[in-house]
Amino acid sequence: MSGKRSIFEEVSDDSKQEAVQPGMIDRGRGGARGGIRAWLMVLFALVVAMIVVGGLTRLTDSGLSITEWRPVTGAIPPMSEVEWQAEFDKYKQIDQWRIQNQWMELPDFKEIYWWEWGHRQLGRVVGLVWAVGFLGFLVLRKIPTGWTGRLIIPGALGAVQGGVGWWMVASGVTQGEGMIAVASYRLAVHLGLAFVILGVLGWYIFLLGREERELMQARRAKEAKLFSLSTGLMHFAFLQILLGALVAGIDAGRSYTDWPLMGGQVLPPDATVLEPIWRNFFESPGLVQWIHRVAGYLLLIFGIIVWRRGRSSAHPQTRFAFNAVLAGLSLQVVLGIITVIYAAPWQIAILHQLMAVLVWVLILRARFLCAYPISTSVRGI
Repeated sequence: MSGKRSIFEEVSDDSKQEAVQPGMIDRGRGGARGGIRAWLMVLFALVVAMIVVGGLTRLTDSGLSITEWRPVTGAIPPMSEVEWQAEFDKYKQIDQWRIQNQWMELPDFKEIYWWEWGHRQLGRVVGLVWAVGFLGFLVLRKIPTGWTGRLIIPGALGAVQGGVGWWMVASGVTQGEGMIAVASYRLAVHLGLAFVILGVLGWYIFLLGREERELMQARRAKEAKLFSLSTGLMHFAFLQILLGALVAGIDAGRSYTDWPLMGGQVLPPDATVLEPIWRNFFESPGLVQWIHRVAGYLLLIFGIIVWRRGRSSAHPQTRFAFNAVLAGLSLQVVLGIITVIYAAPWQIAILHQLMAVLVWVLILRARFLCAYPISTSVRGI
């Protein structure tokens, strides 16, 4: 009897030998997903801070106070009155001081200098946080499979952004050309690249918030039509952000403070006074503000169309994401109108810029959920 084996014993032995090991898709490729995600969130917050400080630097007309680009040595501010006076003397050579700020004394110059220095210093901090984090995860071999190239992208874009920032400032550091601010189209490129960096970081944060196997399963339920519409909405919102930068670059938001008309007309009376005609699209305050207004209305209308399509999603979290997008767009339109009516005071103007960041993230989130829906059971609905 002792030599006989029951069929139950055999099944038991086989099950031990062939025990299922869960998580095979993520094994060997997971890396420090949580740690990298936290690092990217810190970078995201720093870039948002950069946008805010950059906006305040522009609103206080401080962006041209540092007339040289010194990526390394520029991290050290003037340490003595002699050094401060030397920096002030350099500033006195450019058109902004000659035309607009001859009233300034050294204490006044220090105020605008600190804004620009702070903005540049924050850029250095962003670069340092990226470099230390990336190299740390790389040396420790904690980067998930396939993510090394992806994580290089924010650093590369940040390096490009530093060059674009100086390219922008250089357009206003002139002598005898009558420039008292940076070129608005260069400001638009600078701000646009900041939002691209935010978009890349945000998308990575969303991806790392879920396991690889979950993403693979969710991809099969992708809502292609809604994803396409949300991609169009994202591009439209990006265009509106660029138009907002053009408005900010020439203070066009303060040129007409009536709404819904402009100077009592649908199209402002001085919309196309510059020659050649193409200059008006970049330099005419009336036309630039009018284009930004109309684009805002059209963006809201398109947002409503996408929202209505999003309501038909089978996934509650996706539907909620599009509700948030519509709420954000609506609030941004109202805030834009208030900004115009009150002639763009810095407090409202910077809030309008921050709201653009929020709307951008909300659209990215909704788009992500179209690509990787979160399934909910009937019981959980």
